[in-house]
Amino acid sequence: MDSQSRSPAAPPPPAQLRFRHVAVIGKYNAVGSRGAIDTLAHFLLQQGCAVSLERETALNTGLEQHPVLDVSEIGQHCDLALVLGGDGTMLGVGRQLARQQVPLVGINQGRLGFITDIPWEGYAPVLQAMLHGEFVQDRRDLIQAEVWRDGACIFETIAMNDVVVNRGSAPSMVELRVEVDGHFVAKQRADGLVIATPTGCTAYALSAGGPLLHPAIDGWIMAPIAPHTLTNRPIVLPASGEIAVEVVSGRDASAHFDMQSFTSLLHGDRIVVRRAAHQLCLLHPLGWSFFDTLRRKLHWTEGGVG
Repeated sequence: MDSQSRSPAAPPPPAQLRFRHVAVIGKYNAVGSRGAIDTLAHFLLQQGCAVSLERETALNTGLEQHPVLDVSEIGQHCDLALVLGGDGTMLGVGRQLARQQVPLVGINQGRLGFITDIPWEGYAPVLQAMLHGEFVQDRRDLIQAEVWRDGACIFETIAMNDVVVNRGSAPSMVELRVEVDGHFVAKQRADGLVIATPTGCTAYALSAGGPLLHPAIDGWIMAPIAPHTLTNRPIVLPASGEIAVEVVSGRDASAHFDMQSFTSLLHGDRIVVRRAAHQLCLLHPLGWSFFDTLRRKLHWTEGGVG
């Protein structure tokens, strides 16, 4: 048989859709968010996905043509959540969905976007490839934080980025006693103290002079804020341990968690930080690199090609 009579090779079969039911969660108070959320939902339907909107997203945008789910129901029914917004939107959603073990993809409509890393402009081909299994999985530890007073836990929450103990509005420092795994570390007089995950290393910890921590490193950053003694320096601690911070003195001190929830503190209160039971699962486009993100977001001079 000559070459002209051969049958053409059959095209390769299309890749199987990896995610069947996708939840869309949006920063619904941003200008233009309604149209962007609706566009994203229709794109997912065109790819063959079932689509649901998170309840607050649907209520605040008035998009009524899609099924609506609470966050707990997203964990029961969806195998992927798309977060449209910025890192602040991802922080609020990620804390809730980590318990549900639902992977998240972030599409950035904010400013920095360290963990919402797909730009809205040109998202379609990137997201299409990810829906068919072309992605990098990135698991992140979370912080379990508790505030103890007189032997009772009065506040507890989960943090993705950081736990921050701050002085009050008075122009005076707060004095803190720090322990790690029950061992006394130091007393620190400062404007405050940041305990951050690798995810949070580019947030408040960075502005306080803390180091950048690769997400593969199993550790926490502990960084004082404007310490009275300049030898009080940031330190990287193992994430397997427990950090306890006691308020010794200072007026109107408070503890902030991802800068989205907070509680007031009294003298003698102890903030206890340990690794949470659940991890956050982020999905990035194939070829994603932490260093590419740093270079792009922090405007580092690129010394290489590409």
